Amino acid sequence: MKILGIDPGSALMGYGVIKENTDGSLSEQAHGVLVIKAKTIPDKLNLLAHDLRELLKKHQPDIAGVETLFFSKNKKTAFEVAHARGVILLLLLEHNIPIYEYTPGQIKSAVTGYGNADKEMVAKMVRHLLSVKLKGDDNASDALAVAITTAHHTRLARKSSN
Repeated sequence: MKILGIDPGSALMGYGVIKENTDGSLSEQAHGVLVIKAKTIPDKLNLLAHDLRELLKKHQPDIAGVETLFFSKNKKTAFEVAHARGVILLLLLEHNIPIYEYTPGQIKSAVTGYGNADKEMVAKMVRHLLSVKLKGDDNASDALAVAITTAHHTRLARKSSN
């Protein structure tokens, strides 16, 4: 099963693609950051949609995990990220990709065992769990953490339904 993890943003969107192997292990397939260089919100959303469509076409994930909106003190940023999440969710739905959503605390807890872990601890565990060298900023490692969380969550759901 191929799992896409997304760390949404209005200027940077982290993504990570992992594969759940038949033996239950996870392996990294791709990760990176979509850089959204546009000035207006409509132009940002259009560019995000274009780049995400290309990413979905290239990697063809079976399921996707998306980090929920983290409310910051900066309302302008929160609104822009909310718009980006809307585009992300719509495109995933249009591609018939099941969506799982997690809070930052749920992701940190699933990957590190500690819901208040800092970004470096999350990145360290992502590197360890996937045996991968991370490139780019922490958005990519956060997205891989979302993918790992989704893998664990769906594995548990499958076990409990059997």
